[in-house]
Amino acid sequence: MAKIETVIGPVDANELGKTLIHEHFFFGYPGFQGDMTLGTYNFTEKVKQGTAAAEIMQKHGVQTVVDPTPNECGRDVKLLKAVAEETGLNIICATGYYYEGEGATPYFKFHQSLGYAEQEIYELFMEEINNGIEGTGIKPGIIKLASSRGEITDYEKMFFKAAAKVQKETGIVLLTHTQEGTMGFEQAELLIEKGADPARIVIGHMCGTTNIQNHLNTLEQGVFIALDRFGLQGAVGTPQDEERMAVLLELLGAGYENKLFLSHDTVNVWWGRPPVLSEELQQQLKHWRPDHLFENIAPALKKRGVSEKTLDTIFEKNAAVLFN
Repeated sequence: MAKIETVIGPVDANELGKTLIHEHFFFGYPGFQGDMTLGTYNFTEKVKQGTAAAEIMQKHGVQTVVDPTPNECGRDVKLLKAVAEETGLNIICATGYYYEGEGATPYFKFHQSLGYAEQEIYELFMEEINNGIEGTGIKPGIIKLASSRGEITDYEKMFFKAAAKVQKETGIVLLTHTQEGTMGFEQAELLIEKGADPARIVIGHMCGTTNIQNHLNTLEQGVFIALDRFGLQGAVGTPQDEERMAVLLELLGAGYENKLFLSHDTVNVWWGRPPVLSEELQQQLKHWRPDHLFENIAPALKKRGVSEKTLDTIFEKNAAVLFN
């Protein structure tokens, strides 16, 4: 039986239980570090906020959450550990970097210009996987990867190639961000070409596109895909939940229930000063909460004929298979 690393130590993959594959407890766009005079940091308060989010999920039986916050976007494993210890929730953290358009690129771009960035990225991934993050001993359970809308840039390819090499050596799961659901097929193709195991790859944010053929082409490579932005509607290029459900129903009809994950991609606590949203945007995002799938989407799917057994497969069995 395989073990998967969580922020409080390894657990058996078969004991992960009900799993949300993509939620952020703490997240900030790179640059937040320079705004911390007003975007204050209080460890105790952050733990309280993270714990509140965890308890919302646990009320619906969630036992495990994958938090794929990239290294440069406020990943804080000490906070995640404190939340896990407070609640008993399994939290799986990541090593990895965000896509070029919204990531912190100058450091590795500079090293890329000198010719050795890809090797350094490989070394970083291996060090954190084998020995822990920033001296804490806490180890990631996944590598987070990301690409741009309509392309995988040369900068982003360094991370994909390094991750494929690391996965061949360690077996770690690779989880990706696609921008507006583009490049899912190309991400999978690149990783597999470089030797990654498709059965340990999750192509994320595929619900950014409603083109069913894009989903099918990606799934045909043997990877998992995640429809993981439920509740995030009309912002950052996202479709409506009704459209997402229509795609999901088609995929279930095509027999892919064993290759799907559902989640929200919520940001539960922002680093720096929280964004100030217009009334219109607040209305659009009113369901962007970590319980939306269970409060609203699952009942709607059941009315459309999706069985409890199928939902159990998506929320429970698929995680055990992915991490085993």
